[in-house]
Amino acid sequence: MTVTADAAAEADERAVAERVRKIREAQDVGVSRAEGWRRRGPLLPALIFMIAVTQIPFLLTLYYSTLSWNLVRPGSRQFVGLQNYIAVAKDSQFWSVALNTVILIVVVVLISAFFGLLLALLLDRAFLGRGVVRTLLITPFLVTPVAAALIWKTTILDATNGILNWLLSLVGIGPVDWIGQFPLTMVMVVLIWQWTPFMMLLILAGLQSMPRDILEAGRVDGAGAFQLFRELTLSHLRRFIELGVVLGAIYLVNTFDTIYMLTQGGPGIASANLPFYIYQRAFLGFDMGEAAAMGVVVVIFTIIIANFALRLIFKSFTGKEEAA
Repeated sequence: MTVTADAAAEADERAVAERVRKIREAQDVGVSRAEGWRRRGPLLPALIFMIAVTQIPFLLTLYYSTLSWNLVRPGSRQFVGLQNYIAVAKDSQFWSVALNTVILIVVVVLISAFFGLLLALLLDRAFLGRGVVRTLLITPFLVTPVAAALIWKTTILDATNGILNWLLSLVGIGPVDWIGQFPLTMVMVVLIWQWTPFMMLLILAGLQSMPRDILEAGRVDGAGAFQLFRELTLSHLRRFIELGVVLGAIYLVNTFDTIYMLTQGGPGIASANLPFYIYQRAFLGFDMGEAAAMGVVVVIFTIIIANFALRLIFKSFTGKEEAA
């Protein structure tokens, strides 16, 4: 009887302990959920705002892309399914403008990164007036694109009163209509002028994060300046250069204001990129359905390329950290 009573008492104690454990677990879950909502709460307005200004318009764009809808023809709004996407695929001008966009992005990003690297190497050295020079070099990135395009168009590249033609006249070269003859090149020049400071700042941050003892050890081992730059400095800066290239490419895909103010996409579509061509089809040609389909195609390709590039960068950063 005593053994039976002891066993029953132990069973009761275990049951009570189990109930206490479950109550504590439930309390902990409640506390953790409340704590989680308390931490996420301040982010909800930003999340709601982001959904309202990005996701809802994109869903509407998807809907419009399935419609045949021309604003100058009342009653033309009707469902056509994927016909707009088929029309986009057959539009030779769309693919010409897409090629312009690729050329613009590749040239601007690579040249900006190259000049940014040179300027960052310069500013990484101590010299008199470095702070002033750094501020002056950053200034182009702080100028709004519309103002920058107007300055270049009316002050520098103007065929009659431009500074560039005045300088060329000093050496006997006649006036050149820079924007009329080289529209896409001039757009790229303005964008390079604007984006080089961004690349410079990013690469300069990478240079200043590099341990100096590694360079000193390389010098002690007899490595020359070029060898140090190629084997140590450039290897360390690879992550920062890749990040600058990806960010610059993502932003340059959306270039509109510089083209609009400088060339209006002309002559013809010689200097137009995809956002400007979509603007022309939507607000000059009033073909809302096909313009929406173009926008969806551009967004999808941009997301795919950006995700691929960001994965490469994250792998690069992770690999460096694991190696360290």
